[in-house]
Amino acid sequence: MKLEQNKWTAAGGWKPGAPGALRDSAQLVLVFGATAIMKDPQHYEAIRTAYPGAHIMGGTTSGEICGTSVADDSLVVTAVHFEHTALKGARVKLDDMERSFEAGEQLAKMLDHHELAHVFVISDGLKVNGSELVKGLAANLPPSVAITGGLAGDGPRFEQTLVCFDAPPESGIVAALGLYGNRLKVGYGSMGGWDPFGVEWVITKSKANVLRELDGQSALKLYKDYLGEHAKELPASGLLFPLSLRLEGSDEPVVRTILAVSDVEQSMPFAGDVPQGARARFMKANFDRLVDGASGAARKTTYQSIGSATPDLAVLISCVGRKLVLKQRIEEEVEGVRDVLGEGAMLAGFYSYGEISPFTPNAKCELHNQTMTITTFSEV
Repeated sequence: MKLEQNKWTAAGGWKPGAPGALRDSAQLVLVFGATAIMKDPQHYEAIRTAYPGAHIMGGTTSGEICGTSVADDSLVVTAVHFEHTALKGARVKLDDMERSFEAGEQLAKMLDHHELAHVFVISDGLKVNGSELVKGLAANLPPSVAITGGLAGDGPRFEQTLVCFDAPPESGIVAALGLYGNRLKVGYGSMGGWDPFGVEWVITKSKANVLRELDGQSALKLYKDYLGEHAKELPASGLLFPLSLRLEGSDEPVVRTILAVSDVEQSMPFAGDVPQGARARFMKANFDRLVDGASGAARKTTYQSIGSATPDLAVLISCVGRKLVLKQRIEEEVEGVRDVLGEGAMLAGFYSYGEISPFTPNAKCELHNQTMTITTFSEV
């Protein structure tokens, strides 16, 4: 595997230089950038010119990861040449969140399943029910094929997210990349680091990803009561206080993040499903455990790559909520990943509105919030 990584900022231009060293040999280019930068068509055109034969895949972010640095208002371009792996991708336009399952189903059917080793997904972060998207994908892919990826971000603004796949960035796009061949080694891991607090509630009224009542009471009122002075900053402040759900049939709790609030309807849309009957608790940050969670996710990926060398590429997708909590300590979680994976792995990624990964090998894929999710790639 051959790799090239470059970063653009308005102040400094391209560093260490303009992209294009791999030129025609690149088969995949991952592009993660701030919303304002991704909206500018000149950047996509420059990347397409630099890598004319590659799939270009990426999206807007709530922060860009390049090596062990985390930045805002930048564009990070990572070009990949695989020696023994074939690629095929697909994209769909999603105009209605209620059609998220169908979007996943459609994408899965657009991919060739023969020798399919892994599926990597980037989705619009605001117009999708991530849980239903994952269910649609998983139900129509071979059971042995894992899915990882994430939902595009837009800082703490929640206004617009964009995704690109072989076309300029656009709102409402969901893209899936299939990786093929038996010489590809893929590792994945996802961990959190948040502490639950307060009582456990039963979700008594919800529909898909929209929460209305906990124990027969207005969920929004309860949430605002718990947030206190932070309530006036919703939905952004909700990133600091996610919801932990215990779902029937799942050994691990999942975490959900608010996407919006409606005082008129007394409802709270989340990034993934919040089913009736599930048990919910509010959560708060634990600084040291957040950093340890990133290292733990990295260790999970190495356990799946026993017998192989250090991964060549690690794609890190972490939640914007972690970034808002850790603030100036944010690079510590990326440095923790570097310590586990070693200097030989190129690190790329972004801060998201949702992360996609199984908890453990052979477990079903889930949408997560407030986690660090890592996907590693190497060839043997």
